[in-house]
Amino acid sequence: MSLDLPESAVPPPAESDESSSAPTRRTFIATSTAVGGAVVAGGTFLAGPQEASAAAASPSGRVSLTVNGTRRTVTVDNRTSLLDLLREHLDLTGSKKGCNAGACGACTVLVDGQRVNSCLTLAVRLEGAEVTTVEGLAEGDRLHPLQQAFIDEDAFQCGYCTPGQIMSGVGCIQEGHTGSPEEIREYMSGNICRCGCYIKIVRAVEQTAARK
Repeated sequence: MSLDLPESAVPPPAESDESSSAPTRRTFIATSTAVGGAVVAGGTFLAGPQEASAAAASPSGRVSLTVNGTRRTVTVDNRTSLLDLLREHLDLTGSKKGCNAGACGACTVLVDGQRVNSCLTLAVRLEGAEVTTVEGLAEGDRLHPLQQAFIDEDAFQCGYCTPGQIMSGVGCIQEGHTGSPEEIREYMSGNICRCGCYIKIVRAVEQTAARK
């Protein structure tokens, strides 16, 4: 038996649906022109010249602060962190950028004597503040006692976290949180050492505090 259908029974080829939800090339180009060059492609917003120009003109502010005993006045983008101010504007690269989210402590500095994560601190909010970084601890060729203790105790390995560990240790000593190794660990718990030198770090802080 033949299975061929008569021509009248064969459905005509499907016509293209002009009202489909998928944008055509023509509607895509027209929409792109209408928004002044801001295009959405693959879920990503691509800014046109006007949007890029607006982004480039970010608000800036002027801030004067004392860094390691020297008065500094700079004009920076209002979003600039203290860490970026130190590293990119003042060329003080001792403070390290680790996580850039306040979780590792590699960027720890002292602001008015208090420990802060400089990556989370806006520079423009520090008008008149006194900032101390690891570069400001030594007196000439004479190291700060805690810096010397880190050397004596071999309290570092790769050294990346060391500036933040030292600054946090100095703050910990000034705050009086050095009554026991357990207390030191608690108050320096925000400083991570990926090499695992915690025992020697605590020992260096403990010995420096004992010499005061």
